[in-house]
Amino acid sequence: MAMGVLKSKRGRNSRRAPMAEINVTPLVDVMLVLLIIFMVTAPLLTAGVPVDLPDSRANALPQDDEPLNVSIAGDGTIYLGEDAVPQGQLGAALATASAGSACSEREVVLRADKTLDYGRVMGVMGELNRMGCNSISLVTNSSSESL
Repeated sequence: MAMGVLKSKRGRNSRRAPMAEINVTPLVDVMLVLLIIFMVTAPLLTAGVPVDLPDSRANALPQDDEPLNVSIAGDGTIYLGEDAVPQGQLGAALATASAGSACSEREVVLRADKTLDYGRVMGVMGELNRMGCNSISLVTNSSSESL
C-alpha cells in the first residue's frame, strides 16, 4: 500500500481520502528511551550499603512483603536499611524499625561481607533470633563455580 494520500475518482468534487495508517515510530522511540532509563536506574534501587557478598549456586527465593534489610559491612558495622546501628543497639533498632508489626511476622534479609568472621555473622543472627526474627534470608551473589 502506498504511503501517500489516496485520491478518489469522483470527478470534479473529488476529495482526498484520509490516510488510515498509524505512525508508530514516535511510540517506539519513547518506549525505548523509557526502557533505557529503567535499565540504568534499576540497579541503583538496591540496598545502599556496599557489601562484598559471597558466591552461591542457590536459586533466589520469592518475596511477598518488604523485608527488613540488615547489612554487616567489612569493618563489622551493622546497618538496618541504610542507617548505621550503634554497637549493642540492634535490638532497639529492630523494635523501632518494625513499628506496629512483630519481627516474627516480617522476613529479615541479612547481607554480610564475605571477609567477616563467621562468629560475627552468627552473633548478629543470634540477636535477630532473640528479638523474634525467625525468618532470616542470607543474600549471596550467584555463581556458576562448583565446590
